[in-house]
Amino acid sequence: MNYIILRDGRKFLFDTTKIMGIINATPDSFYSGSRVNDVEIALEKAKRMIDEGADLLDIGGESTRPGSDPVTEEEEISRVVPVIEAIRKYNKEILISVDTYRARTAEYAIKAGADIINDISAMIFDNDMVNVVKKYSVPVILMHIKGTPKNMQDNPHYDDVVKEVYDFLKERIEFSIENGISKDKIIVDPGIGFGKLYEHNIELIKNIEVFKQLGCPVLLAHSRKSSIGIALGNLPPEERLEGTIAISCYAALKGVDLVRVHDVKENKRAIKMIEVLK
Repeated sequence: MNYIILRDGRKFLFDTTKIMGIINATPDSFYSGSRVNDVEIALEKAKRMIDEGADLLDIGGESTRPGSDPVTEEEEISRVVPVIEAIRKYNKEILISVDTYRARTAEYAIKAGADIINDISAMIFDNDMVNVVKKYSVPVILMHIKGTPKNMQDNPHYDDVVKEVYDFLKERIEFSIENGISKDKIIVDPGIGFGKLYEHNIELIKNIEVFKQLGCPVLLAHSRKSSIGIALGNLPPEERLEGTIAISCYAALKGVDLVRVHDVKENKRAIKMIEVLK
């Protein structure tokens, strides 16, 4: 399946690799260039990303970097809802996803204008999330994570990382369908950097096309992550753009449906060139 059905019944087609732009309404996300602490600044960032060709905008109100502590539900809502409202007022058409694992935050975000729920726990951390997704008939991104953001990098182990992540996502798809969420509402994400060591992340990226067999659109969220820094000689997040673009191009060649990136223009142009050459 290379499309999802939106809440209003429209079909969003992944006929090329689409770009999801990252807007973090947080003070502590791992890449400082993604942080916005003011609604007006967030809106300006959103405007720029839309102008640069973003197909979706992903709004987050809690850092889920390794070792991070959770914020309160009220704090998360207060961060994301005004940003979503401002973007929706400016642009009625751009797709907006909210990066949250909390059902109540998701519900407030949907009411503010969000179209998609991006849940790093694949609807495990909050048992009510599945009910919110079903109630509002919104698409959901199911991501693989081992542990929680606080402890996920405490020596994670896999015997076969590709198979284990695949089986987890397969089970979460089945869970979703059993609970009334149709398959055309589901996107899957192998969760690069979430409870995985460098070699695990590289193995998942190298074999990203395997996840197409799940029958749902595939999202790859690799932008400026630590595995890129390691591969390029321990570079900091600020120097990982070229590595990010390289993976985005690889993803496009492998038929990945959606990439989540900090730098829309650069990744959009690179993927557009890849699409011409495919």
